[in-house]
Amino acid sequence: MSYQHKELAAGRWRKLSFLEQMANIGGEVERALNWQGKNNADYAQQAFERALELIDLTLENIAIPTHLKEIARVREALVDYFFGTNQYMSTEASWRKYFSHFTYAARKDY
Repeated sequence: MSYQHKELAAGRWRKLSFLEQMANIGGEVERALNWQGKNNADYAQQAFERALELIDLTLENIAIPTHLKEIARVREALVDYFFGTNQYMSTEASWRKYFSHFTYAARKDY
């Protein structure tokens, strides 16, 4: 598989905490939302694909069952929001709020 996040895929991703992983995924989702808001579908899709790549890296290395359930559901809902029918009725604001909690938690000790 060809990774855009080559260094992370090579093992550095596993060294990050779950909170840090989720915050980084959130960063890519934020970029996708920002590009979507600027009507730049190509850049939005690229950012979303990077987010999916990070989600998949996380899924490969989950040790805690509740984290597996969380990230799998997030992946499903994000794909539905960006490319599906939005059956979960997600909004841009709800995604920003969801990931902001991880970003805050991951950075609060720095």
